[in-house]
Amino acid sequence: MALNITYRTDLVKEAVVGTGLEHVAIIMDGNRRWASKKNLSSMFGHREGIKSLKKTIKAADKFGIKYLTVYAFSTENWGRKYEEVKFLMNLLKETVQNEIQELHKNNVKVRIIGDLKPLSEDLKMVLLKAEELTAENSGLNLQIAINYGSRSEITNAVKRIYEDIKAGIINSSEKITDTLISNYLYTAGIPDPDLLIRTGGEQRLSNYLLWQTAYTEICVTETFWPDFDEVALEKAIHDFATRSRRYGKD
Repeated sequence: MALNITYRTDLVKEAVVGTGLEHVAIIMDGNRRWASKKNLSSMFGHREGIKSLKKTIKAADKFGIKYLTVYAFSTENWGRKYEEVKFLMNLLKETVQNEIQELHKNNVKVRIIGDLKPLSEDLKMVLLKAEELTAENSGLNLQIAINYGSRSEITNAVKRIYEDIKAGIINSSEKITDTLISNYLYTAGIPDPDLLIRTGGEQRLSNYLLWQTAYTEICVTETFWPDFDEVALEKAIHDFATRSRRYGKD
């Protein structure tokens, strides 16, 4: 007999609290392969991926996860075909415009991480408005990584630290620590991910949160992103609950 839905949700919440799981990061991979297997264009896969993202945001909130960070567009994705990149940019804009009021209603705080300079002015305006609208919300913290690359993030952090030392903002004798560097990353003020989920079966980080995932537990699932849902997130959380996090100490 299937578990009562409320009871099942309570079990997942207990696992989240019991393991101290605060932050889940996701590499949303497999949209194009999902579409290819169905003889559809990649565009269909990306649109289905948005549906999965909406389901996952709701599930993360329901399970009591405080931070959810999703990889929407990488610095390397510009290398894809022009038509696909244009479609993805329009899809990002359309999705944020269509969903931001619902996210705001559900007390979700949206934060965009990445280098936004190459984005179109209208897309940047939509993203800025989404951040401003939800800035005071106290529910799920949703980070959307757009034009994000971890190597460039770290490089930019080092450059900014150097400039602040020259400007006297940082005392030249001050010790450069992990904490100081973290405070110059796009994710400043956000705890490091406890769990990283990669869909689609590939076993690599793909230039995603390299600094932040030093001791993150990684869960790779063969499920393509358009098929990822609440049950898939629940399975990943229960898998996380079986791990022993030793941080190199034992």
